[in-house]
Amino acid sequence: MDMSAAEHKRAASAQASRDSSSTPELNGSDILVRCLQAENVKYIWGYPGGAVLYIYDALYKQETIQHVLVRHEQAAVHAADGYARATGDVGVALVTSGPGVTNAITGIATAYMDSIPMVIITGQVPTPAIGLDAFQECDTVGITRPIVKHNFLVKDVRDLALTLKKAFHIARTGRPGPVVVDIPKDVSLNKTSFSYPETVEMRSYNPVRKGHGGQIRKAVQLLLGAKRPYIYTGGGVILGNAAPELRELADLLGYPVTNTLMGLGAFPSTDPRFLGMLGMHGTYEANMTMQHCDVLIAIGARFDDRVIGNPKHFASVERKIIHIDIDPSSISKRVKVDIPIVGDVKDVLQELISQIRETQQRAEPAAINAWWAQINEWRKTECLNYKKSDEVIKPQSVVEKLWELTRGTETYVTSDVGQHQMWAAQFYRFDEPRRWINSGGLGTMGVGLPYAMGIKLAKPDADVFCITGEGSIQMNIQELSTCQQYNTPVKIIALNNRYLGMVRQWQQLDYSGRYSHSYMDALPDFVKLAEAYGHIGLKIEKPSEVEPALKELLRLKDRTVFLDVRTDPTENVWPMVKAGKGISEMLLGSEEL
Repeated sequence: MDMSAAEHKRAASAQASRDSSSTPELNGSDILVRCLQAENVKYIWGYPGGAVLYIYDALYKQETIQHVLVRHEQAAVHAADGYARATGDVGVALVTSGPGVTNAITGIATAYMDSIPMVIITGQVPTPAIGLDAFQECDTVGITRPIVKHNFLVKDVRDLALTLKKAFHIARTGRPGPVVVDIPKDVSLNKTSFSYPETVEMRSYNPVRKGHGGQIRKAVQLLLGAKRPYIYTGGGVILGNAAPELRELADLLGYPVTNTLMGLGAFPSTDPRFLGMLGMHGTYEANMTMQHCDVLIAIGARFDDRVIGNPKHFASVERKIIHIDIDPSSISKRVKVDIPIVGDVKDVLQELISQIRETQQRAEPAAINAWWAQINEWRKTECLNYKKSDEVIKPQSVVEKLWELTRGTETYVTSDVGQHQMWAAQFYRFDEPRRWINSGGLGTMGVGLPYAMGIKLAKPDADVFCITGEGSIQMNIQELSTCQQYNTPVKIIALNNRYLGMVRQWQQLDYSGRYSHSYMDALPDFVKLAEAYGHIGLKIEKPSEVEPALKELLRLKDRTVFLDVRTDPTENVWPMVKAGKGISEMLLGSEEL
């Protein structure tokens, strides 16, 4: 006998009920692991504590995600950050409540300032104890609110899977950034049925990808009518995986190109159209071109203070500005622009290139040739020249030699913050994106070694060098222990000038040589320290030792090596734009002091 429609519906409902009752419930920790697996997370960096022990128990019972035990929570976030910068994937870190969270704050802020996609999972005291000053409690949501793209406090295990889906979606879309998910201990223990959504929609979050067609048409007309054009690009080109489109645009137009510190590698540094990095320690030709162009197209860059110097000085020369950025809040924030284009830089550049190809219009050749002639005159300044020496190691020469020995290979370079960072940016000529990993916006010392650890796990066959200083390296030097435990053979090149070099340079220039607390006294024996952690330590003091030492680092491919390079303590970074000065008001060397 055939069943009626109502009987079919009752039968289906009963089956669904049986299926639901037969689905095993999972606790919050197991749900978290399942969510990470669904997001194809391969590595998670963390440090256990009471509030996250159920999560650690769930990690123990699975084999698809490798947990890396760091020695400090700050390093956990930095390592996940370095992994994300090198791969483009979302980096994941796990810390406990209270001091675990507060130790992670610097890493979170570093990722936020540079728009790095990350999910940071933090433990929290049980929900009934929140707000009662429980042991190892802190207001994670309140503390992290200014330094995250978004954060969540999960109070019900039934919300956990959807929350994690939202966290990964927010972290990787639009302008990327870190997202914190705070999980109370009882939520990680409580059980519910598990399902992970394939997609997620949030009414309040819908970033624009496609640029406005009319604005792009205006940009094309402005670019093709320029007499002194300039292509200025930042970290957004790398984050948006738009380096191929940038190179195609430059090929199509033949215009000069500059990168910010965060954008190095988006356009090949060895290309003759590349004018070098611009800004406070940028090249003379890059800065002069920036100041005197008549049409500027800014792509994934934000006109920050280290790039344009004094905004009034920058505005003193009239120019038309096109600004492409995924984040509308970055447009006209410091510099008023003429043609704003909000959208994903890759999509916008593709449309821009398409429209240029469709039109017969091109810039006037005579004007562009005259512009290149002027740029080549500025290039004759040779602003990156430095005095060579046979007596003392010049830090620039170390970076130059490293580039010569690794050119054309898959090599990643991390840095900390200071003079060594600027020398690495100036003298290592990056031709590919995501090979230069450093803290730009926050300027965080201590990131170099954790960055290198994260990259080495992601890129085990690549050479990973950390160019650092004797000050920066000591901020997370305990991670040499992590390198040993997880077999991440990175190469550390410490440009050791016995000073907090950039602080000393500023004290020389602006404080009449009063070197207040910038001399690094009582330094450790880095060779012995490296050996104590189970690694190889080397020290060099003569220029003739530089090349043999670097070749030895490359030969010792499967070992972490710490190279202590004793460099000239008086060397400064040139060019330099002093605070409050305009971008073209550069000091080119000590003779101008």
